[in-house]
Amino acid sequence: MKYNFDEIIDREENRAAKYDERKKKFGTENVIPLWIADMDFRTAQPIIDSLKKRAEEGMWGYTSRPNSYFEAICDWKKRKHNWDIDKSLVSFSLGVVQTLAASVKILTKEGENVLIQTPVYSEFYDMVELSNRNVIENRIVEKDGKWEIDYEDFEEKVKKTKLFLLCNPHNPLGIVWSEEELKKMIDICIANGVIVVSDEIHSDLVFHGKTFIPAATISERIAKNVIVAISATKTFNLAGLQASTVVFPTMEMKEKFDTFWMSMDVHRNNAFSSNAMEAAFNEGDEWLEQVLDYISKNFDYVNEYCEKYIPEIIANRPDATYLMWLDCRALGMTNEKLHKFMVEDAGLGLNDGDSFGRSLKGFMRLNAACPKPVLEKAMKQLEEAVKKTR
Repeated sequence: MKYNFDEIIDREENRAAKYDERKKKFGTENVIPLWIADMDFRTAQPIIDSLKKRAEEGMWGYTSRPNSYFEAICDWKKRKHNWDIDKSLVSFSLGVVQTLAASVKILTKEGENVLIQTPVYSEFYDMVELSNRNVIENRIVEKDGKWEIDYEDFEEKVKKTKLFLLCNPHNPLGIVWSEEELKKMIDICIANGVIVVSDEIHSDLVFHGKTFIPAATISERIAKNVIVAISATKTFNLAGLQASTVVFPTMEMKEKFDTFWMSMDVHRNNAFSSNAMEAAFNEGDEWLEQVLDYISKNFDYVNEYCEKYIPEIIANRPDATYLMWLDCRALGMTNEKLHKFMVEDAGLGLNDGDSFGRSLKGFMRLNAACPKPVLEKAMKQLEEAVKKTR
């Protein structure tokens, strides 16, 4: 079927955090919300049909997990990324962030160090610090508008840590790490006895002819030292259903993880996520192909609009995710003033760049997974606000 991603859907009454939390996040509801990473698109029709059928049953007791659930996930990864997953080493998790949090608690002790690469998704900071561990940063370095790994610093920092949280593909920079880059980072970790947890939630949202490489497929040696977190929730806009999958390198590690969650009686899908995930992985290809094309065109629109009308802001075309990293440094504003400018003058709700890297100045993150008419309105408002600063 042909999907209409231009459709503007009123989410004011559907308990969407993206809309309902504007007042809390920005101090006003009068902003176009282009922040939290969910799409303003209806998901694939087969998923909707599956959930309608489940809802009409009228009984939503404790939910079992049939063999077909993990089979659908493994089949998808084989089709899309040529990854043969051993189903005996797979576990359910509520979400990728919860997987990161559990990994930090299981694999490190209070007061120990966890390595992250900044700028990075702010939950990487939060899950470490809330567990009373210390964040160690390997800062990704900008050179002529491109962001690159500082391997010398990476190797130095690895020696001080117990665990490395890898963002693959990278949020917010939209980088699809090459096999060479992944191998170099993970080999350094293995040489220093550091376990790697790879957040691969954006692995299906890849553009511009790039090829996503699952960390566990690089070599047998690497596969034995990497925990991988995956989910359909970003791919198909299902974050509210709270379901993800963890692939472990060994049965011993899987059992530790399963015991941790069983101690809190967390081990089942909710009554709807099981059906949704199977429908997504078995029947979501057509929708995904169309939404990727639409989002890619939104990237082009924002980039070209800034080049033509708002040269003070440089908008990247990310190779992965649906999140654009905006370089606003030419506006010459502090982070606090830039936040206020975007909210009060431009009427936009964006993510502040310094939430992804605490030493960063002058960056914002924009969610481009919305109908183009919404982006057009947002860019016009931004242009008018910037004009007033000239």
